[in-house]
Amino acid sequence: MKHGKKYIEAAKLIERGKVYEPAEGLALCCKTATTKFDATVELHVRLGVDSRHADQQVRGAVVLPNGTGKTVRVIAIAKGPAADAAREAGAIEVGDDDLIARIQGGFLDFDVLVTSPDMMGKVGRLGRLLGPRGLMPNPKAGTVTPDVGRAVTEAKAGKIEYRLDKQNIIHVPVGKASFGAEKLMANVDTVLDAIAKAKPAAAKGTYFKSATVASTMGPGVRISTTKYGV
Repeated sequence: MKHGKKYIEAAKLIERGKVYEPAEGLALCCKTATTKFDATVELHVRLGVDSRHADQQVRGAVVLPNGTGKTVRVIAIAKGPAADAAREAGAIEVGDDDLIARIQGGFLDFDVLVTSPDMMGKVGRLGRLLGPRGLMPNPKAGTVTPDVGRAVTEAKAGKIEYRLDKQNIIHVPVGKASFGAEKLMANVDTVLDAIAKAKPAAAKGTYFKSATVASTMGPGVRISTTKYGV
């Protein structure tokens, strides 16, 4: 894989094979962000589990204390008081059958869809459309809940979902390079603490295999997970 001059110069600042303390690694990640735009910083965590087994799935959601740095477009499928609460919380679109029909017709200009349990029978029809895009509501992610207003508020504040991919890696955004190491550290702490607490009972051996932070188009920086105790 070929890299540009900026990437190559940035990579020289990172000691090959070294595992950095999280705060130091995040400072390096910010320093090696060379894009003209405000780069997103992502955390990639390889776990010692097997996602092929149902009892070794790792999935959940957390609210980042410093947000993601992104304006999140939230819509809600709800009726009555739940719909009113969603509007008050700042959902850009709120509806029930009409909104479902719009989504079926191609409306996908949103980042998070929140709904109430009583609407899931109808929302389930959208599974084939929303599932592959990661937009399908899920109770584990907190996007299927009786408290729709709170879910909208949390999503807009920087709630992110984490889940294993087929390679047993979790990929999540933890903020922007402009946040600086301190704010990014608070976000990373929150995510890694949550993943640690979500360790499946069936998981054996080393749980955290590795963790890497990287900015958009920037080199990866390995960070230690020792402080998280698993």
